[in-house]
Amino acid sequence: MTKPSICTADELHYVSVPNTEWRLALWRYLPSPKAPPRNHPLLLLSGVGTNAIGFDLSPQSSFARHMSNQGYDTWILEVRGAGLSAQGAEASIIEQSVHNGVASELIESSSKGPNGVFATEQQSAVDLGALAGAEISATQNRRELGTVWDESLLVTKLTETFLRLSERLSGFLNEGQSRVISAKLFDQISKLLEDAQLSERFNEIRGKLSGLLEARQNSSIATQVRELSQRIVNTIEEGQRSVSPQLFDLQERLSATIEDFQKQLDLIVKYDWDFDNYLEEDVPAAMEYIRALSKPKDGKLLAIGHSMGGILLYAMLSRYGFEGRNSNLAAIVTLASSLDYSSSKSSLKLLLPLADPAQALNVPVVPLGALLAAAYPLSSRPPYVLSWLNHQISAQDMMHPELLKKLVLNNFCTIPAKLLLQLTTAFREGGLRDRSGTFFYKDHLQNSNVPVLALAGDFDLICPPDAVYGCGSSVSMYSRVPQSP
Repeated sequence: MTKPSICTADELHYVSVPNTEWRLALWRYLPSPKAPPRNHPLLLLSGVGTNAIGFDLSPQSSFARHMSNQGYDTWILEVRGAGLSAQGAEASIIEQSVHNGVASELIESSSKGPNGVFATEQQSAVDLGALAGAEISATQNRRELGTVWDESLLVTKLTETFLRLSERLSGFLNEGQSRVISAKLFDQISKLLEDAQLSERFNEIRGKLSGLLEARQNSSIATQVRELSQRIVNTIEEGQRSVSPQLFDLQERLSATIEDFQKQLDLIVKYDWDFDNYLEEDVPAAMEYIRALSKPKDGKLLAIGHSMGGILLYAMLSRYGFEGRNSNLAAIVTLASSLDYSSSKSSLKLLLPLADPAQALNVPVVPLGALLAAAYPLSSRPPYVLSWLNHQISAQDMMHPELLKKLVLNNFCTIPAKLLLQLTTAFREGGLRDRSGTFFYKDHLQNSNVPVLALAGDFDLICPPDAVYGCGSSVSMYSRVPQSP
């Protein structure tokens, strides 16, 4: 099977995640026939917002290749949203292209964004912008400010937006968060109605709509939402007939407001996963697939996790130990990972502002790959304004500049705010907890009898040794390896 050129593994596999449209990419490195046979396959898990490239930067700097040369059947998992993993129709297209041997061009063009998703989003934004621009251009040629067609279009747009807000986000947001994002749209519309009388009328409609959006969806609710959307458009049209120049072109401005809001809504729904989705769905699906192909005699795997990858392994041992289930892990190694950063001086505490749900809704995704790629010239060339960023990724003089460049430009992906929201609980007292906030992963590590080796780097700013010590307070699993050039 022909692989995309970006995949430097021996084989590229795809595994379906049950009850989702996701197809996860698994990079496989076959064991060297010259090495002694091993009892267990090896699974590698990378950090938050990263893909498989970090484990296989070059033939001379490839941890995955090194382990396969030692005789391990080595696999790298790219969780949903990372690397070559894909969803729905996109997954079918990519996988079919791989089978047909013509995937290289597709992947290379899409990988100009860190994981292929970014380019798609940009194209979508361009298409929507062109559509909105065409509508505005058409209306600008009209002498009259309002027409029946315009009114119908706006009513339809508003109705669809409100219903999507109520229906599609029900599984993503709790009640308080739904109110926050609903209020954001209402505030944007209210700003268009600068006339006091119109604002008062809109606020009356707003109150009724807010109640409907929190109600259970049915045909009666949808009809009422459409009627209230009609009233909003009527209010807008009344404003357009006003002599006030501040209310000119309200239809166009409302249309643009709806378009912008829908784009943000699409991002929130598209990037709808958190840490527990990785833990409960992605990793188990990958492990079952590897067990089926590698066929270890005892049915177990070895696993090595870097950063969030190690946190996933800790969490799996904790959850399975608490529930009395077999994790099917023979042993694990964690690299720069912890379940509790609260007592450390980790630079990841910069993420704490995202613990505010309202802030996370304002920024539904963090395009880490694009941000780092854009910042790299400022971090690697005079006057080195952002040179401190490089030290967050690798300690000074620990990597060849060309390898560091490849890592920065190719290894990072887009991160959902929903994922970051859960990860920030690792900075609170008690450490990382599940999405319900009631299960503290650190508290149940002692229930596992799986051997653990935890490694930390002396100059690691993100996961310093004291964070690893904090995670290991309830179980002996710490090994200190001095870090030096």
